[in-house]
Amino acid sequence: QVQLVNSGGGLVQPGGSLRLSCAASGSIFSIYVMGWYRQAPGKQRELVATIASGGTTNYGDSVKGRFTISRDNSKNTVYLQMNSLKPEDTAVYYCNAEVLSLTTRGDYWGQGVQVTISS
Repeated sequence: QVQLVNSGGGLVQPGGSLRLSCAASGSIFSIYVMGWYRQAPGKQRELVATIASGGTTNYGDSVKGRFTISRDNSKNTVYLQMNSLKPEDTAVYYCNAEVLSLTTRGDYWGQGVQVTISS
């Protein structure tokens, strides 16, 4: 079994910054893509950013130039540095990982963290 534990959410004023972390643990042989998605009230879950094991990144259009995704493969951890935050960034942020264990390959989600941008 694989667990993803998110941390780092909170309340920030517009223009501020936050850093999210997500650590994977359990029966892990290798992690392919790790990423962040978000879901605002009344909206569908959307891509924020992904990063492959080799470092290739992909960002949603609304966060390009403001957010940076990174990962530490030695710690099975993915980070999301969020700068120049806007009220429309308010959402629950979920981390995701495509994990290869000794017996299976699966897609796992963290529990989600609330990010609120408000003055």
